[in-house]
Amino acid sequence: MQDVVEKIALCVAKGKVSRSAWFPPDMKDQDGADEITTEALKNGVAPDVLLQGCMVGMDRVGKEFSEGKAFVTNLIISGEAMNAVMKHIKPFLESDQVKHKGTFIIGTVAGDLHDIGKNLVSMMIRGGGFEVIDLGVDVPTNKFLDAIVQHPDCFIGLSALLTTTMRNMENSVKAIKEKYPKTKVLIGGAPITHEFCTRVGADFYSPNPHEAVEYLNKNV
Repeated sequence: MQDVVEKIALCVAKGKVSRSAWFPPDMKDQDGADEITTEALKNGVAPDVLLQGCMVGMDRVGKEFSEGKAFVTNLIISGEAMNAVMKHIKPFLESDQVKHKGTFIIGTVAGDLHDIGKNLVSMMIRGGGFEVIDLGVDVPTNKFLDAIVQHPDCFIGLSALLTTTMRNMENSVKAIKEKYPKTKVLIGGAPITHEFCTRVGADFYSPNPHEAVEYLNKNV
């Protein structure tokens, strides 16, 4: 089983989607995440073992990204490899044969239409074993509040890229904390700082996706 975990982890960390994929060059003509997952399921490997491989792989590339050794393109390619695994185990996830660690609800705040950062965070957190519910962009406060009603034990993630929408983020954080004080709220985006996080009452500021995953794992 550990051999399968390592094979999946390697494919995800290096972004090897399938045998036909040209990237990475040093894995040319080797089986990728797609083929390895297909064969593993055929041989009776449990879906949660394959999910573990995704988690290990995304953790590796996430650490490299936080250390400046990997770039956004690496995260995106790793996400494609992870999705090659997830498409095969999705039926098992939906049938509850694989248990998620928790639920993470994310959205870009009202007035902001940027989603690249949000999507990267979503990808990393999904690879970390959490169910991710993406509310999209330009999300009003009431939509976050409604999502908490539907998923009372969830974590909330707010993203903003524009300084002009930081006020909307602040309003959303304060409204969430006022109504659901026990709900953990994570915030992130280019203009966001630790100081801003403290001032508005959010629980955690994540400068990169990897730190968000680490925080969630410590607070499940």
